[in-house]
Parts: sequence; C-alpha cells; structure tokens
Amino acid sequence: MEEASSLISINMRKKYEVKVAIPEGIKCAVSHGALNCSKGSTNISRKNSGKGINLSISGAEIILNCDKANKKDIANIHSQAAHIRNLFLGLNESFVYELEICNVHFPMTVKLEGSKLVINNFLGEKVPRNAEIVEGVNVKIEGSKIKISSADIEKAGQTAANIEKATRVRNKDRRIFQDGCFITKKPEVVL
Repeated sequence: MEEASSLISINMRKKYEVKVAIPEGIKCAVSHGALNCSKGSTNISRKNSGKGINLSISGAEIILNCDKANKKDIANIHSQAAHIRNLFLGLNESFVYELEICNVHFPMTVKLEGSKLVINNFLGEKVPRNAEIVEGVNVKIEGSKIKISSADIEKAGQTAANIEKATRVRNKDRRIFQDGCFITKKPEVVL
C-alpha cells in the first residue's frame, strides 16, 4: 500500500518557477502577455507563447511560473527563459549570420531592392529569384559574402534561411550544380 501512495505523490502537478536576471541598462515591461525590452534606441518585443505560463517582473528579475506544471510546462518555461536570455544578448550586441555566394556554371548577380534580395541569372534562369528580408534586419553584400545582422536572433535567422531557400536547386544533381547562397557562419552560442 505504501508504494502506491508514493507513486501518486510523484505524479502530482506542482508549482514551478524560473527567474531570469535583467542586466543593467536594459528596461523591461510586460503588457498584454508580451515582454518589451529596450536599451537605447533598440526595442525588442516577445510574446509569451506558453499556455498557462505567467510572466511578471519583480525588481531586477523576470519571473516565469506555472501553477500546475507537468513535464511539458517545465520544458516550455526553460525554453521561454532561453529566448529571454537571447533577447538580452541581442540588445547588447547584434547577432550576425554570414552567407557565401557560390556560382560554378553561370555568373549570378545579387542585389538589394527595398525589403527583398534579388538574385539574377541563377543557373541561367531568365526570371529573377527573390528572398524576403524581415523587418529590422540589416543586410550587406560585400563581394561574394552576405552579412546579416539584427538584435533579434529569430529575425536574423529567418532572413538567412529565406536567402538560402531562394537559391535551392531542384531536379538537378547537387554534386554537379553547386550554385547558391549558403550559410557559412552562425552566431556563437554563449553559455
């Protein structure tokens, strides 16, 4: 009988809480379930995507908690905390992705036009290919390199993925047709 009662107490849901320290010089506010952080002229906003997870600010800490947490809720809380830490890193220094423009068969040209990156003459195609640049991301083309920088790691990563995806080769042998724009450097992980 005693073994069965101990198993029941292990499986019960419990209150779980994680605290993230706010670095100096960064101002944070919570409004309508979204966390707004700013430092100087840089502002980043992040929605709380966890169901049942409460977000609050107490002093110099952001508190993420859940009243009745199970394994998925605990994992979600830690994911949210990691996103908030990335947000703080981005406010201090921009995240930078680097891409390499490679062309073997046909010389392609890459240029910026507003909020799009236009790729002409890719594998001899007459119609140019376009890649969307997400708002708040800076893109620089330096010779055969493309540098993408943003305070928001998700926006920078999505823009890099959009450019790489725009030059995807279909229905051809990748060992022969090696043209495209490829991600060569991602932001370093700081633990």
